[in-house]
Amino acid sequence: MANREALRDLQSRLADRLQAARSEGVKVAAWLAVQAGGRGYLLPLSQSGEIFPWTGVQPVPYTKPWFLGIANLRGTLAGVVDLAAMLGHGVARSEPALAESSLLALHAALEVNAALLVDRLQGLRGTEAFVGTEAPPADAPVFFGPVHIDPSGNRWQELQLQRLSQTSEFLSIRA
Repeated sequence: MANREALRDLQSRLADRLQAARSEGVKVAAWLAVQAGGRGYLLPLSQSGEIFPWTGVQPVPYTKPWFLGIANLRGTLAGVVDLAAMLGHGVARSEPALAESSLLALHAALEVNAALLVDRLQGLRGTEAFVGTEAPPADAPVFFGPVHIDPSGNRWQELQLQRLSQTSEFLSIRA
């Protein structure tokens, strides 16, 4: 229960900060930074939905290993995708590790009832948080955007959730 209250508090603070920044004419963050499978990802805020604490997921038989099942997220049934596993670098998670993870729902405008399992939320990022940008690798999936490099040299892969939600691999969960 404390995790849910902490997430609600985080979401409230983020919303307040975004609203204050908009009213003051400050550049607003473009991405939600997350970690999944030990790698950093940037998810466009305009394509991201609500953040939920890990909740029980009802497994679905005969699906791909990265499709964890169905969860009830505030009255909406959503398919839960292990982001790291889908991208090919999944890790085994213990129950305590799952309890620390979050589910990030895709924005309702994408018209896909799905949520991504991420290991950690790393906060909001804007373009000013990065010192360099590189094109995605040549063999990258179509939903990979540029790679952004922060002052510490950490690489953050931008993921275009709208493109991801339209790919046949994401939509075809059958094993």
